[in-house]
Amino acid sequence: MIGRRQSIIPGFGLTLGFTILYLSLIVLIPLSATFVETSKIGWHEFWRVVLTPRALAAYGLSFGAALIGALLNFAFGTLVAWVLVRYTFPFKRILDALVDLPFALPTAVAGIALTTLYSSHGWFGAPLAAAGVHVAFTRLGIIVALTFVGLPFVVRTVQPVLEDLDTELEEAAASLGAGRWQTFARVLYPAIFPAALTGFALAFARGVGEYGSVIFIAGNMPMRTEIAPLLIVTKLEEYDYSGATAIAVVMLIVAFVFLFGINMLQRWSTRREGQTSVDATALRPALEVP
Repeated sequence: MIGRRQSIIPGFGLTLGFTILYLSLIVLIPLSATFVETSKIGWHEFWRVVLTPRALAAYGLSFGAALIGALLNFAFGTLVAWVLVRYTFPFKRILDALVDLPFALPTAVAGIALTTLYSSHGWFGAPLAAAGVHVAFTRLGIIVALTFVGLPFVVRTVQPVLEDLDTELEEAAASLGAGRWQTFARVLYPAIFPAALTGFALAFARGVGEYGSVIFIAGNMPMRTEIAPLLIVTKLEEYDYSGATAIAVVMLIVAFVFLFGINMLQRWSTRREGQTSVDATALRPALEVP
C-alpha cells in the first residue's frame, strides 16, 4: 500500500490555516463588508451614485494621475536602480537611503513639503510659475505627489534583479559585436522588464489609493482636482455611508482589473523571455537584427 506522500517541510496544514485566517481578517472580510454595505442601496441607486459627473471626474483623475505617475517611475525608477547598482560614486549610500524616504515619511508631511516647494512662492514653484507652469493646486501637482510616493516600488523591485545580473552578460554581448544600446535593449532590459513591470503595478496601486500626500497639493476642487479617495471621505463626512462604499467598490473593481491585466502581461513576458544565460552562444540570437 502506497502511503501518503509527506511534505519535506512540516506544518503545511497549520501554516496554511493561519494564512487563510489572517488574510480573511485583514483583507477578505473588510472587502466583503464593503460589498455588503453597498448592496443595501439597490442597483438603481448604485448606478446613480457611481455615475454622477462628479464621481466620473474623480475616477478619471485618480486612475489617470496614478497611471502617469507609475509610467514615470517605470522609466526613471529603472534608471535610478541602474545607477545605484552599476556605478560607484560618493554619497551612494545616502542616495540609496533617500529612495526609501517616501516609505517612512508620513503622507501628510510629504504633501505639505511638496506643496511648499511647488507653490507659486516655493523653491521649485516660483521659477516654474514664472515660466507659466503651475504645479500646486493643479492636476500636475497630483501627478508629482503620486510620482513621489511610487518611486521606491520600482527601484526596490528592479534593484535586486540588476544585482543578480552578471557583468559577464554585457561582456559576452560586446564580444559578439553589440553596441551599448543594443546590449541594453536586447539583453539586459528583457531580463529586468518583469521586475520593472511589477514595480509599475505596485506604484499604480499605491497611487490609486493615495490620499494624504495629494489633498494638500491638489486644491480639492470638485470636477477639477478632486480625487476619488477624497470624494469617499467627503461622503463619509456627510454620513452617506452607502454612497461612499459604492464609490469604493468601483475603485476596487477597476483597480483589480488593472492589476490583473498587468500581472497577466508580466507572466507572459516572463515566459517569453525565459532565463537569461551568460553563454555567448545563447546571446547570439538575441543580438541578431530581425
